[in-house]
Amino acid sequence: MAHLRGLSDRAWIVRTKALVARIRGWIERTLVWRIWGRMIEIEFVDRSVALAGKAFVSFFPLVIVVAAFMPVGVRASIFSTLTHRLGVHGAALQSAKAAFATSDDVRRATGFLGLLVTVFYATSFTTALQRIYLRAWRRPPVGASGTYTRGPAWLLALVAFMAATGALRTLFSGAFTVGFFVVSLATTTVLWWFTAWFMLKGAVRWRVLLPTGIVTAIANGAYTVYANVWISHVVEQNQAQFGVFGIALALVSWFSGAAVCVVIGACAGPVLAEDDGPIGRLVRGGRHDLLVAGAAPPVAAPEAAVRLRDAFRRVDEEAGQQ
Repeated sequence: MAHLRGLSDRAWIVRTKALVARIRGWIERTLVWRIWGRMIEIEFVDRSVALAGKAFVSFFPLVIVVAAFMPVGVRASIFSTLTHRLGVHGAALQSAKAAFATSDDVRRATGFLGLLVTVFYATSFTTALQRIYLRAWRRPPVGASGTYTRGPAWLLALVAFMAATGALRTLFSGAFTVGFFVVSLATTTVLWWFTAWFMLKGAVRWRVLLPTGIVTAIANGAYTVYANVWISHVVEQNQAQFGVFGIALALVSWFSGAAVCVVIGACAGPVLAEDDGPIGRLVRGGRHDLLVAGAAPPVAAPEAAVRLRDAFRRVDEEAGQQ
Protein backbone atom coordinates (compact mmCIF):
# COMPACT_ATOMS: atom_id res chain seq x y z
CA MET A 1 0.00 0.00 0.00
CA ALA A 2 2.79 2.40 0.86
CA HIS A 3 4.45 1.61 -2.45
CA LEU A 4 1.23 2.31 -4.37
CA ARG A 5 0.69 5.52 -2.43
CA GLY A 6 4.24 6.61 -3.31
CA LEU A 7 3.59 5.98 -6.99
CA SER A 8 0.35 7.94 -6.75
CA ASP A 9 2.11 10.87 -5.12
CA ARG A 10 4.81 10.91 -7.77
CA ALA A 11 2.21 10.78 -10.53
CA TRP A 12 0.38 13.68 -8.91
CA ILE A 13 3.61 15.69 -8.76
CA VAL A 14 4.34 14.93 -12.43
CA ARG A 15 0.84 15.99 -13.47
CA THR A 16 1.10 19.17 -11.42
CA LYS A 17 4.45 20.08 -12.96
CA ALA A 18 3.07 19.45 -16.44
CA LEU A 19 0.05 21.64 -15.71
CA VAL A 20 2.26 24.43 -14.37
CA ALA A 21 4.47 24.17 -17.47
CA ARG A 22 1.44 24.43 -19.77
CA ILE A 23 0.08 27.44 -17.88
CA ARG A 24 3.49 29.11 -17.91
CA GLY A 25 3.86 28.44 -21.64
CA TRP A 26 0.44 30.00 -22.29
CA ILE A 27 1.26 33.07 -20.17
CA GLU A 28 4.58 33.58 -21.91
CA ARG A 29 2.84 33.60 -25.28
CA THR A 30 0.45 36.41 -24.29
CA LEU A 31 1.07 39.95 -25.48
CA VAL A 32 1.12 41.29 -21.94
CA TRP A 33 3.94 38.94 -20.96
CA ARG A 34 5.89 39.78 -24.10
CA ILE A 35 5.54 43.51 -23.38
CA TRP A 36 6.80 42.82 -19.87
CA GLY A 37 9.74 40.91 -21.33
CA ARG A 38 10.58 43.81 -23.65
CA MET A 39 10.49 46.19 -20.68
CA ILE A 40 12.95 44.00 -18.79
CA GLU A 41 15.12 43.77 -21.91
CA ILE A 42 15.55 47.56 -22.09
CA GLU A 43 16.25 47.72 -18.32
CA PHE A 44 13.09 49.68 -17.64
CA VAL A 45 13.91 50.52 -14.01
CA ASP A 46 17.18 52.18 -14.96
CA ARG A 47 15.62 53.89 -17.98
CA SER A 48 12.65 55.17 -16.01
CA VAL A 49 14.80 56.55 -13.18
CA ALA A 50 17.13 58.26 -15.66
CA LEU A 51 14.22 59.80 -17.58
CA ALA A 52 12.48 60.96 -14.39
CA GLY A 53 15.65 62.52 -13.01
CA LYS A 54 16.38 64.41 -16.21
CA ALA A 55 12.76 65.52 -16.44
CA PHE A 56 13.00 67.03 -12.97
CA VAL A 57 16.35 68.77 -13.39
CA SER A 58 15.98 69.92 -17.00
CA PHE A 59 12.48 69.63 -18.46
CA PHE A 60 10.52 70.99 -15.49
CA PRO A 61 12.71 74.12 -15.13
CA LEU A 62 12.47 74.56 -18.90
CA VAL A 63 8.68 74.74 -18.73
CA ILE A 64 8.84 77.42 -16.03
CA VAL A 65 11.41 79.48 -17.92
CA VAL A 66 9.72 79.18 -21.33
CA ALA A 67 6.32 79.99 -19.81
CA ALA A 68 7.78 83.19 -18.33
CA PHE A 69 8.45 84.46 -21.86
CA MET A 70 4.94 83.62 -23.09
CA PRO A 71 1.87 85.89 -23.10
CA VAL A 72 -0.26 85.75 -19.96
CA GLY A 73 -2.98 83.62 -21.58
CA VAL A 74 -0.53 81.05 -22.91
CA ARG A 75 1.28 80.94 -19.57
CA ALA A 76 -2.03 80.30 -17.79
CA SER A 77 -2.82 77.44 -20.20
CA ILE A 78 0.58 75.82 -19.61
CA PHE A 79 0.10 76.16 -15.87
CA SER A 80 -3.38 74.60 -16.08
CA THR A 81 -2.11 71.58 -18.02
CA LEU A 82 0.92 71.09 -15.79
CA THR A 83 -0.96 71.23 -12.49
CA HIS A 84 -3.74 69.00 -13.82
CA ARG A 85 -1.27 66.37 -14.99
CA LEU A 86 0.53 66.55 -11.66
CA GLY A 87 -2.76 66.29 -9.79
CA VAL A 88 -1.94 69.41 -7.78
CA HIS A 89 -4.81 71.27 -6.11
CA GLY A 90 -5.69 72.92 -2.82
CA ALA A 91 -2.79 74.33 -0.79
CA ALA A 92 -0.32 72.54 -3.07
CA LEU A 93 -1.76 74.46 -6.02
CA GLN A 94 -1.01 77.76 -4.32
CA SER A 95 2.61 76.69 -3.88
CA ALA A 96 2.85 75.77 -7.56
CA LYS A 97 1.39 79.12 -8.60
CA ALA A 98 4.32 80.92 -6.99
CA ALA A 99 6.69 79.63 -9.67
CA PHE A 100 4.50 81.05 -12.44
CA ALA A 101 3.44 84.23 -10.65
CA THR A 102 7.00 85.59 -10.65
CA SER A 103 7.45 85.46 -14.42
CA ASP A 104 8.88 89.00 -14.51
CA ASP A 105 11.63 87.98 -12.10
CA VAL A 106 12.31 84.84 -14.14
CA ARG A 107 12.65 86.86 -17.35
CA ARG A 108 14.99 89.37 -15.73
CA ALA A 109 17.12 86.64 -14.19
CA THR A 110 17.23 84.50 -17.32
CA GLY A 111 17.30 86.79 -20.32
CA PHE A 112 16.95 85.64 -23.92
CA LEU A 113 20.40 84.05 -23.98
CA GLY A 114 19.64 82.16 -20.79
CA LEU A 115 16.42 80.92 -22.37
CA LEU A 116 18.35 79.47 -25.31
CA VAL A 117 20.86 77.83 -22.95
CA THR A 118 18.01 76.33 -20.91
CA VAL A 119 16.38 74.89 -24.03
CA PHE A 120 19.57 73.27 -25.25
CA TYR A 121 20.44 72.01 -21.76
CA ALA A 122 17.07 70.26 -21.64
CA THR A 123 18.15 68.09 -24.60
CA SER A 124 19.55 65.68 -21.99
CA PHE A 125 15.92 64.75 -21.32
CA THR A 126 15.13 64.14 -24.99
CA THR A 127 18.33 62.11 -25.34
CA ALA A 128 17.20 59.81 -22.53
CA LEU A 129 13.76 59.59 -24.13
CA GLN A 130 15.25 58.68 -27.50
CA ARG A 131 17.31 55.87 -25.95
CA ILE A 132 14.11 54.29 -24.63
CA TYR A 133 12.52 54.17 -28.08
CA LEU A 134 15.69 52.97 -29.76
CA ARG A 135 16.13 50.13 -27.26
CA ALA A 136 12.44 49.18 -27.34
CA TRP A 137 12.48 48.88 -31.16
CA ARG A 138 15.97 47.31 -31.17
CA ARG A 139 17.26 50.03 -33.43
CA PRO A 140 21.01 50.55 -33.92
CA PRO A 141 22.53 53.59 -32.19
CA VAL A 142 21.99 56.84 -34.07
CA GLY A 143 24.69 59.38 -34.79
CA ALA A 144 25.03 62.75 -33.13
CA SER A 145 23.63 64.61 -36.13
CA GLY A 146 20.59 66.66 -35.21
CA THR A 147 20.98 66.10 -31.47
CA TYR A 148 21.02 69.80 -30.65
CA THR A 149 18.16 70.69 -32.98
CA ARG A 150 15.72 67.78 -32.75
CA GLY A 151 15.68 67.83 -28.96
CA PRO A 152 14.74 71.52 -28.60
CA ALA A 153 12.24 71.16 -31.47
CA TRP A 154 10.44 68.34 -29.65
CA LEU A 155 10.51 70.23 -26.33
CA LEU A 156 8.98 73.33 -27.89
CA ALA A 157 6.34 71.15 -29.57
CA LEU A 158 5.52 69.68 -26.15
CA VAL A 159 5.20 73.15 -24.59
CA ALA A 160 2.86 74.12 -27.44
CA PHE A 161 0.83 70.97 -26.77
CA MET A 162 0.56 71.90 -23.08
CA ALA A 163 -0.63 75.40 -23.96
CA ALA A 164 -3.23 74.05 -26.40
CA THR A 165 -4.44 71.47 -23.88
CA GLY A 166 -4.89 74.14 -21.23
CA ALA A 167 -6.94 76.25 -23.65
CA LEU A 168 -9.09 73.23 -24.55
CA ARG A 169 -9.72 72.53 -20.87
CA THR A 170 -11.13 76.03 -20.49
CA LEU A 171 -13.22 75.61 -23.64
CA PHE A 172 -14.68 72.25 -22.57
CA SER A 173 -15.26 73.15 -18.90
CA GLY A 174 -18.50 72.43 -17.10
CA ALA A 175 -20.96 70.22 -18.97
CA PHE A 176 -18.40 69.43 -21.68
CA THR A 177 -15.93 67.62 -19.39
CA VAL A 178 -16.48 64.31 -21.20
CA GLY A 179 -15.83 66.06 -24.50
CA PHE A 180 -12.53 67.37 -23.18
CA PHE A 181 -11.54 63.89 -22.02
CA VAL A 182 -12.11 62.48 -25.51
CA VAL A 183 -10.29 65.36 -27.22
CA SER A 184 -7.44 65.20 -24.70
CA LEU A 185 -7.01 61.46 -25.23
CA ALA A 186 -6.91 61.98 -29.00
CA THR A 187 -4.40 64.84 -28.88
CA THR A 188 -2.20 63.00 -26.39
CA THR A 189 -2.22 59.97 -28.69
CA VAL A 190 -1.10 62.17 -31.58
CA LEU A 191 1.65 63.70 -29.43
CA TRP A 192 3.19 60.35 -28.47
CA TRP A 193 2.61 58.91 -31.94
CA PHE A 194 4.64 61.78 -33.34
CA THR A 195 7.17 61.45 -30.51
CA ALA A 196 7.90 57.82 -31.34
CA TRP A 197 8.35 58.63 -35.04
CA PHE A 198 10.50 61.66 -34.25
CA MET A 199 12.75 59.87 -31.75
CA LEU A 200 13.24 56.94 -34.13
CA LYS A 201 14.17 59.42 -36.87
CA GLY A 202 11.43 58.22 -39.18
CA ALA A 203 12.87 54.71 -39.51
CA VAL A 204 9.60 52.99 -38.51
CA ARG A 205 6.40 53.29 -40.54
CA TRP A 206 3.77 55.74 -39.24
CA ARG A 207 0.97 53.14 -39.08
CA VAL A 208 3.09 50.73 -37.09
CA LEU A 209 3.78 53.40 -34.45
CA LEU A 210 0.11 54.18 -33.76
CA PRO A 211 -0.24 51.61 -30.92
CA THR A 212 2.63 53.32 -29.12
CA GLY A 213 0.71 56.58 -29.12
CA ILE A 214 -2.53 54.93 -28.01
CA VAL A 215 -1.02 52.88 -25.18
CA THR A 216 1.06 55.80 -23.90
CA ALA A 217 -1.96 58.13 -23.94
CA ILE A 218 -4.13 55.63 -22.04
CA ALA A 219 -1.40 54.91 -19.49
CA ASN A 220 -0.78 58.62 -18.95
CA GLY A 221 -4.52 59.29 -18.64
CA ALA A 222 -4.94 56.59 -16.00
CA TYR A 223 -1.87 57.84 -14.17
CA THR A 224 -3.20 61.41 -14.20
CA VAL A 225 -6.44 60.22 -12.57
CA TYR A 226 -4.41 58.36 -9.95
CA ALA A 227 -2.15 61.37 -9.35
CA ASN A 228 -5.17 63.60 -8.73
CA VAL A 229 -6.00 61.35 -5.78
CA TRP A 230 -2.66 61.24 -3.97
CA ILE A 231 -0.15 63.83 -5.20
CA SER A 232 -1.65 66.93 -3.58
CA HIS A 233 -1.76 65.21 -0.19
CA VAL A 234 1.85 64.10 -0.63
CA VAL A 235 2.96 67.62 -1.65
CA GLU A 236 1.26 69.22 1.33
CA GLN A 237 2.58 66.61 3.74
CA ASN A 238 6.13 66.77 2.38
CA GLN A 239 6.11 70.56 2.35
CA ALA A 240 5.05 70.67 6.01
CA GLN A 241 7.75 68.18 6.97
CA PHE A 242 10.67 69.05 4.66
CA GLY A 243 9.82 72.43 3.12
CA VAL A 244 10.78 73.00 -0.52
CA PHE A 245 12.83 69.80 -0.53
CA GLY A 246 9.65 67.87 0.27
CA ILE A 247 7.91 69.30 -2.80
CA ALA A 248 10.88 68.21 -4.90
CA LEU A 249 10.60 64.65 -3.55
CA ALA A 250 6.91 64.53 -4.49
CA LEU A 251 7.63 65.79 -8.02
CA VAL A 252 10.40 63.23 -8.53
CA SER A 253 7.96 60.50 -7.47
CA TRP A 254 5.41 61.76 -10.00
CA PHE A 255 7.97 61.95 -12.81
CA SER A 256 9.08 58.37 -12.03
CA GLY A 257 5.54 57.08 -12.52
CA ALA A 258 5.08 59.13 -15.69
CA ALA A 259 8.36 57.73 -17.04
CA VAL A 260 7.10 54.17 -16.51
CA CYS A 261 3.99 55.06 -18.56
CA VAL A 262 6.25 56.20 -21.42
CA VAL A 263 8.29 52.99 -21.19
CA ILE A 264 5.14 50.84 -21.29
CA GLY A 265 3.95 52.60 -24.44
CA ALA A 266 7.39 52.41 -26.06
CA CYS A 267 7.65 48.66 -25.44
CA ALA A 268 4.04 47.86 -26.34
CA GLY A 269 4.48 49.31 -29.83
CA PRO A 270 7.05 46.86 -31.23
CA VAL A 271 5.54 43.85 -29.45
CA LEU A 272 2.10 44.50 -30.96
CA ALA A 273 3.62 45.21 -34.37
CA GLU A 274 5.65 41.98 -34.34
CA ASP A 275 2.69 39.83 -33.30
CA ASP A 276 1.94 36.97 -35.69
CA GLY A 277 -1.77 37.02 -34.86
CA PRO A 278 -4.63 39.29 -35.95
CA ILE A 279 -3.48 42.21 -33.81
CA GLY A 280 -0.10 42.28 -35.52
CA ARG A 281 -1.67 42.06 -38.96
CA LEU A 282 -4.01 44.93 -38.08
CA VAL A 283 -1.13 47.07 -36.84
CA ARG A 284 0.99 46.38 -39.92
CA GLY A 285 -1.90 46.97 -42.29
CA GLY A 286 -1.45 43.78 -44.26
CA ARG A 287 2.28 44.35 -44.81
CA HIS A 288 5.05 42.36 -43.16
CA ASP A 289 7.69 45.08 -42.95
CA LEU A 290 7.87 47.47 -40.00
CA LEU A 291 10.55 49.82 -41.27
CA VAL A 292 10.58 52.33 -44.08
CA ALA A 293 12.56 51.60 -47.22
CA GLY A 294 16.28 52.10 -46.73
CA ALA A 295 16.20 51.95 -42.92
CA ALA A 296 18.99 50.06 -41.18
CA PRO A 297 18.01 46.56 -39.99
CA PRO A 298 17.25 46.10 -36.28
CA VAL A 299 19.82 44.74 -33.87
CA ALA A 300 19.52 41.13 -32.78
CA ALA A 301 17.33 40.17 -29.85
CA PRO A 302 19.08 38.98 -26.66
CA GLU A 303 20.25 35.38 -26.94
CA ALA A 304 19.52 34.52 -23.32
CA ALA A 305 16.07 34.76 -21.78
CA VAL A 306 15.61 37.99 -19.84
CA ARG A 307 15.00 37.87 -16.10
CA LEU A 308 13.56 40.39 -13.69
CA ARG A 309 16.96 41.30 -12.30
CA ASP A 310 17.96 42.42 -15.81
CA ALA A 311 15.72 45.46 -15.28
CA PHE A 312 18.33 46.65 -12.75
CA ARG A 313 21.37 45.47 -14.73
CA ARG A 314 22.84 48.86 -15.56
CA VAL A 315 22.41 49.99 -11.96
CA ASP A 316 24.14 46.87 -10.68
CA GLU A 317 27.01 47.22 -13.17
CA GLU A 318 27.57 50.86 -12.25
CA ALA A 319 27.49 50.01 -8.54
CA GLY A 320 30.08 47.28 -9.11
CA GLN A 321 32.41 49.68 -10.89
CA GLN A 322 32.38 52.17 -8.02
